[in-house]
Amino acid sequence: MQNEILSNLDNPGQLERLYRADKSAFKRAFKAAYPAIQDQKLAGFWYERLNGATDEISWGSRRELVFVLIASLVAGLIAKLPTFFSIDPEFFYPRNLGFILFPALSAYFAWKNNLPMGKIAFIVGTMLAGLLFINLFPDIRTSDTLTLSCVHLLLFLWCVLGFAFVGGATNADEKRLGFLKYNGDLAVMTALIVIAGGIMTAMTIGLFELIGFQIADFYFQNVVIFGLPAAPIVGTYLTQTNPQLVGKVSPVIAKLFSPLVLVMLVVYLVAIVYSGKDPYNDREFLLIFNALLIGVMAIIFFSVAETAKTTKSQAEIWVLLLLSIITMLVNCIALSAILFRISEWGITPNRAAVLGSNVLILFNLLLVGVQLLRVLSKKTSLAEVGKAIATYLPLYFVWTILVTFLFPFLFGFK
Repeated sequence: MQNEILSNLDNPGQLERLYRADKSAFKRAFKAAYPAIQDQKLAGFWYERLNGATDEISWGSRRELVFVLIASLVAGLIAKLPTFFSIDPEFFYPRNLGFILFPALSAYFAWKNNLPMGKIAFIVGTMLAGLLFINLFPDIRTSDTLTLSCVHLLLFLWCVLGFAFVGGATNADEKRLGFLKYNGDLAVMTALIVIAGGIMTAMTIGLFELIGFQIADFYFQNVVIFGLPAAPIVGTYLTQTNPQLVGKVSPVIAKLFSPLVLVMLVVYLVAIVYSGKDPYNDREFLLIFNALLIGVMAIIFFSVAETAKTTKSQAEIWVLLLLSIITMLVNCIALSAILFRISEWGITPNRAAVLGSNVLILFNLLLVGVQLLRVLSKKTSLAEVGKAIATYLPLYFVWTILVTFLFPFLFGFK
């Protein structure tokens, strides 16, 4: 390897190929050869590259570690509040699930971005307003608006987290796309942490059972309940301090699953015709249909966010465009179904929420589809597709405010 490096000092392309073929051997050989070639500019470049790059995991500063540990502990204590104060879990968790996690994550990004007091006050004020509103909501278990408020409050808090992530950046569109990418990376990292935690849980309970101790209930009530909220907090910390951990995994997942989801959707739509099911008369099917729509839209947005700055092949752009078109078709079917149900049985909080969401998503998909067509015709770049997504995101925040805080009053808390 050392001789190959020395013989290719005037061939940067071959040096790169040697490095990619066996990085460890290249590093050792270059280190041995460097004293003899250190006067050459290309050698200086490779020296800085090899000594600046590291595959080791960074654990950040001590302050960051302390922050993450305290945030994880606080999140676990919030999750344990029903046990400490004998609160009905059926009352507490649907209303306060988001407050277990999102305040800690928002505080982390507010601290990392060194946000001014005015923006911190906005984050605290919006979260406090949500906390008071949802917990003072009349305890009517059959209330559709209560269910809608609980669900959309999670999205509302997610949007507040996005505000903390973007901070005071002047390149807001780029940071919003970065927020979507962060969510994808966090999903991958959290899944890995949860899988590892699940294996450890099974081993721990099994080992103690072998010696006659039944610790399952204690373990779930005192260890797992702290571990689950801690997983996304630790996952956030790792993705921010070590972007290389999932930086190459997430794009591969996006590239792999986009065509698979496209094939699945086409097959699914054909299967619907033969199944006899339809979203016009089957309420449960309509709900599943809308969940599918949101999931596929998330995959599209995540795929664009992951690669908005990179060059994609024509085939990949075609996959995203076709996926957008099929998703718009699914959206139109769901939209027509909800309009049919409203015309037949009148307006309800659920129908109004689904109608508004479908209209909002449809216009977003149209914008994305138009930009993808422009990319294929060489009239714009993929970055413009990302911009179309990023500039639309605040509208979702406005919609979550309407459903969470105004719907209960509009529909009399029914």
